[in-house]
Amino acid sequence: MSLSLRLGWKASAEQFPPRQLLDYAIEAEQLGYDSVWVSDHYQPWRHTDGHAPFSIAWMAALGERTRRVQIGTSVLTPTFRYHPAVVAHAFATLGSLYPGRIALGVGTGESMNEVPVIGIEWPDQRERFRRLSEAVKLIKKLWTEDFVEWAGEYYQVKGATVYDKPEQPVPIYIGASGPAAAKLAGRLADGFICTSGKGMELYRDVLLPALREGAEAGHRDPEGIDRMIELKVAYDTDRARALADTRIWAALALPAEDKVDVHNPREMEERAKQVRDPERRWLVSDEPDQHVEQIKPYLELGFTHLVFHAPGDDQSRFLKLYAEQVIPRLRALRP
Repeated sequence: MSLSLRLGWKASAEQFPPRQLLDYAIEAEQLGYDSVWVSDHYQPWRHTDGHAPFSIAWMAALGERTRRVQIGTSVLTPTFRYHPAVVAHAFATLGSLYPGRIALGVGTGESMNEVPVIGIEWPDQRERFRRLSEAVKLIKKLWTEDFVEWAGEYYQVKGATVYDKPEQPVPIYIGASGPAAAKLAGRLADGFICTSGKGMELYRDVLLPALREGAEAGHRDPEGIDRMIELKVAYDTDRARALADTRIWAALALPAEDKVDVHNPREMEERAKQVRDPERRWLVSDEPDQHVEQIKPYLELGFTHLVFHAPGDDQSRFLKLYAEQVIPRLRALRP
């Protein structure tokens, strides 16, 4: 089964207050975007002018104000500050309210969003992965069965029932930056999420083959799994403005080891000030045909869902400019 191309917008909850972010998301639907994916952070990447609205409440508000656009998390961590049974309950309700429009994107998490909130020692990657795998299995069980009994390695459920199950199943997307999570997505998930700017060899040689391997091991059709990538795009008719816009997201250009144990947005902000070339994580352009050429390699790799994350403060300007100049060119390449 081959999936048609979908084009979405990333709602940067770390950058905008909830009402302003909601208005931008409504505009995205009006302009023809297919999906809106919101980050789920308790704390943002920077303290100065930072924001972190509660994603699940925000999704419900967006569902009421829109009629067509798919709404998902990219990504939520269902393993620490959220118990997976609570996530199953919340997204079953969202799926019942907005049938066929809700998606649950999950990942292993970041210490900055979990450690300060529940006061834990941040576990190693192996434990975080095992927790995610167990959580996804438990969520799926709670969505399909009544009086669920679960005695897992990390979670226990005793006779729990989610009473309002959606008629249309809520798809689960698993975020992956390495092969283990990509294989898990292939085995268990409806979709796979990764982010751009990390070198094409990672996607071509590691993540997408691992996704296929996981699907085949689970006797599933790899082509039926939505392959989603968040494309970090700094696009404007003024190239200098496009470059300057990337500065606010300088933390994304920090090495992973410089972020993993940071629990305070003020410290992350200070570390980000040392980044001299934040634009290296972004596709920067002021010309639509050139910009489409920057994006084409991801389409050629087989990604079926492109979600555009723009760094600028004027998201309305970006949404309109992109809808006029870039999206029609992409849809012409691959309907």
